[in-house]
Amino acid sequence: MRVPFTWKVTGWFMIGWSPEFETGKTRALHYFGDDMVAYRGESGELHVMEAHCKHLGAHLGHGGKVVEDRVECPFHGWQWGPDGCNKFIPYQPDRPNKALRLRVYPVHEQHGCVFIWHHPDGAEPQWDMPDIFGKFPQFTTGPQDYYRAYPEFSRRLEGEPVHPQIVAENAADSSHFQYVHHATVTPRVLDWQMADREWHFVAGFPDADSDDPDQMALRFHSHLFGLGGAISIFEGVQQHRLIFTCTPVDEGRSDLFYSIWWPRIPGDDSQAPPDHIRERVEKQFLTTVEDDLGIWRYQRYIEHPALAKTDAKPFMTLRKWATQFYDAPAEETLGT
Repeated sequence: MRVPFTWKVTGWFMIGWSPEFETGKTRALHYFGDDMVAYRGESGELHVMEAHCKHLGAHLGHGGKVVEDRVECPFHGWQWGPDGCNKFIPYQPDRPNKALRLRVYPVHEQHGCVFIWHHPDGAEPQWDMPDIFGKFPQFTTGPQDYYRAYPEFSRRLEGEPVHPQIVAENAADSSHFQYVHHATVTPRVLDWQMADREWHFVAGFPDADSDDPDQMALRFHSHLFGLGGAISIFEGVQQHRLIFTCTPVDEGRSDLFYSIWWPRIPGDDSQAPPDHIRERVEKQFLTTVEDDLGIWRYQRYIEHPALAKTDAKPFMTLRKWATQFYDAPAEETLGT
């Protein structure tokens, strides 16, 4: 997908789920056109940094070892600390090369999801990643009231030709539900507002059994945390929570991450959902991303769209809001 803005977007972006990053093991990653290594030290803290050793360029994620809170290069045993600095050279143990440093990506884990902060110039985080269960304080349910999201209710779709802004623009588009998601009732955007780095909106599904057009059978509350993704909750028949994110891999490709927290049956204290709930969620809810991808995979970005009157203001306001997350020029492409 060709877009008139950079794929090196600023913000918090999801890279996986906590159980995928085991203590004492390294993992190779590739996002924003950069090779990265993730490792969880013996303390349990997860670290993500530039992948290639500054000595002779070996990839720390392929054969590298975890030594306490450091990662050891598989080529010559040079060790790098969580701050990215060289901590140990085995054949000159008293003289690490303090001038060398790997780029470090700030990491934030919450409720089993893993996020990194990305800025094209390596600047430190400019805002906090919001908490999945801290959002929507009007709903008092917490993590203990839901089945785990991973692995049963989580999906990763890799290398899709989708830019994060395309995913974000769904927040201003309720009309597509009827055609893309086969909704029997077309939802309406009831409220939307910019809140600095976030975009908030509420959509309502009218009650088909009511004569009152303002009577909603279901409401969908969602907060975009920059262009990295959105945290949402449903209000009505079901009150499940979800997170949907989009993380650039290279120029033209992103990984999509999707997790649902489904309300626990009263009295059931198990982490994993029962089979009948798992089957229902898989069939009715985990397929929605595939529905969207049926459009996004072949979509052309229209810089000056011909919008209907009801769509124009929220859609174009969201696009203007999105410009704050581009700290690199459009001509700077990933991998260069």
